[in-house]
Amino acid sequence: MTLWWIANVVLIAVVIPVVVAILVQVLTPIFQIRQYAEDIMAHGAQFPPHLDDIAEELVKTRDLVRQAAPEIVRYSRAVDNL
Repeated sequence: MTLWWIANVVLIAVVIPVVVAILVQVLTPIFQIRQYAEDIMAHGAQFPPHLDDIAEELVKTRDLVRQAAPEIVRYSRAVDNL
């Protein structure tokens, strides 16, 4: 019977605090990840309206690069001749 009480005291004094400490170490990042995920969900919904205009801007950029390409080649040849 004495060994039973000693085992109970060891369980209460050593094992339970170790389990609680490990649990805290695991749960803290989980709650932080949940907060980050909620923040992403809240602010991520703001992007789609801005993404609609990107296609038009990319087409404009592509056309401008195509227009500027011959001038850039001419400029680089002029610099090489210096």
